[in-house]
Amino acid sequence: MTQVAILAGTSGVSRTTRRPAWSLLPISLAAVIGMLVSTGAAAEVTVKAEEFQKTESPWDMAFLPDGTMFFTEKCKGLSVRLPSGKVNALLGVGGSSGYATMRADLFCDGQAGVQGVAVDPQFATNRFVYLYSSSKGSNRTYGGYNNIVMRMKMDASLSSASDIVEIINDIGYKPAKSNHPFGGPGAHNGGRLRFNPGDGFLYVTTGDNHNGEGPQSPTQIRGKVLRVDRDGKAAPDNNPPAGFDKRIFAYGFRNPQGISFRPGTNEPFISENGPWHTDEVTKLVNGGNGSWDPRDNRNGRGACPDGYCGYSPNQMGALPPAERSAFMPMTDLRAFPDALRPAWTNNGLSQGMCGSVFLVGKQWKEWEGRLAVGYAGIGIHGTPTGNRIDILDISKDGIASTRQELSWPTFAGRFRHLSLGPDNALYVADEASGMIYRVTPN
Repeated sequence: MTQVAILAGTSGVSRTTRRPAWSLLPISLAAVIGMLVSTGAAAEVTVKAEEFQKTESPWDMAFLPDGTMFFTEKCKGLSVRLPSGKVNALLGVGGSSGYATMRADLFCDGQAGVQGVAVDPQFATNRFVYLYSSSKGSNRTYGGYNNIVMRMKMDASLSSASDIVEIINDIGYKPAKSNHPFGGPGAHNGGRLRFNPGDGFLYVTTGDNHNGEGPQSPTQIRGKVLRVDRDGKAAPDNNPPAGFDKRIFAYGFRNPQGISFRPGTNEPFISENGPWHTDEVTKLVNGGNGSWDPRDNRNGRGACPDGYCGYSPNQMGALPPAERSAFMPMTDLRAFPDALRPAWTNNGLSQGMCGSVFLVGKQWKEWEGRLAVGYAGIGIHGTPTGNRIDILDISKDGIASTRQELSWPTFAGRFRHLSLGPDNALYVADEASGMIYRVTPN
């Protein structure tokens, strides 16, 4: 295994035990990277990163108590890594090979594919695993496509899955290209699955699919966080507004790709990427509205391309992030005064915020109980490329936080997801290299 020792600094400062890769880059590029950090005294938390599992485009990981790791590869499918290191390929997309089961309806295109995976809290008795994926077929409602959530039963050897049931099959999907940046099919799927250890229900994040109506729609389950039981039925105490789909726990989101539950309180927090401005971490409240509302002819805006104002104004220009945010805010307190307040807004920038998880265990020292957040590193129109992991100390009320930065030995990483293993190590899926890393404090 390759090991790299990393020292994290306060206020975003980071230092490594070897010369950073960006120090060899041209001065102009190094200057851009330097904008991501600020000065400050070094903190005591140091970590090491070990190469754990090589994959192709890893998207999510979920663990059993013995260290068994289920993981997804966006364009391949679902596999499981046993404690011995052996990998069993379980469920593949259409045209795949080497999997115990293949489903022709599963596919990948653009941002879409096989995404979230979750293990049932009662796995020891029911052996259920849940999977979020894009699906196509004559029975699908959005131009022949949907995002779906499947439940399947693992055999005793974890070598195959059976009894595959679609517990949710009406999540939105973008079937065709639109006149937007990153406007190809399959955009903005959300796609994270997690069980809340407090209430025992499954939480499902869905994206807006570049659809202006979706996030505020009472019936479309896109731009939402769902809370359901293992059969996909609404949790009985969900409290969405009158007329809303009862599966909706919270609504009004752009593309939440992370959800985690604060230790001790089990409060849900999502992480989502913004439209060239304002990545956000937000504490969810039952029935709450995140206030993302990209409909045109709303809140002082006129018509927008394809009825979606999410990238307006000046879609392909270099308008400053603050001006973009004023026109198309992620959290719109003017239109929705009771909107959910974010705990973190990434200094007004959009750098592809993805998965997140709270750190547990005394070995994490001052970081115990803090939220680790990964970024995919998007940099466009003057926004610095943010390939990094943040450590957020979120206030008790969930509407403020302070940030430290966990440095990484390469700026090529796309940190698609972070997961905590049963050993309380941080497992990091780097989409760029295809590597899942195991990160532990020294």
